[in-house]
Amino acid sequence: MKTLCIVGTDTEVGKTVLTTAIAAYSQVYYPQRSVGIMKLLQTGVGDREHYQQMFGSYASIEVVAPLVFSTPVAPPIAAEREELPIPLAQVWQALCSLQQTKDLVLVEGLGGLGSPVTWELTVADIAGEWRLPTVLVVPVKLGAIAQAVANVALARQTKVNLKGIILSCINPISDQELVDWAPKELIQSLTYVPVVGILPYLQDLLDVNKLAHITSNLDLEMLF
Repeated sequence: MKTLCIVGTDTEVGKTVLTTAIAAYSQVYYPQRSVGIMKLLQTGVGDREHYQQMFGSYASIEVVAPLVFSTPVAPPIAAEREELPIPLAQVWQALCSLQQTKDLVLVEGLGGLGSPVTWELTVADIAGEWRLPTVLVVPVKLGAIAQAVANVALARQTKVNLKGIILSCINPISDQELVDWAPKELIQSLTYVPVVGILPYLQDLLDVNKLAHITSNLDLEMLF
């Protein structure tokens, strides 16, 4: 069993795209491999529904969202408004169940690495305490270098097992913009974390074969 936690520097940076792409890669190139996709915690409608739309017909892929709140805000606030607890033990049990039954488990975080899960814990705290091998998704834009440096520092502070960084093109960009905004060598020099690949901008996020193809260009061996 292999587990990978996918976290980001913020919301809408490509965590779901990367999670979907790795699952698609497994389905296309290793169809005999069983995959579990777990959303650490969800507020509002979003990632769980996307994964179900993508992979609901695949017997080898199971989608799990142990805790879902209807209010689309930070989990502590959503839980307070809905007068509900945040039983992390339930999330841990769901993760353990997937790890016992699946060949590959992908855990997508929520928001950014510093986003709150409870009033006391962030995504970084959970990834560190649960000892999850983790990849950090950094969006390619002006400020990407600073975001990478700050989030790697947080990961080190919380003892996250950070295996690598993925640069994510959330909008169409030129080759020059990629070099100017998110230079691989500079990010690696400042963070001491390898940049294991670049997710190109994709218009169609439902094309399993296309997602599998772009994932084949990532250095996945460094993540698992």
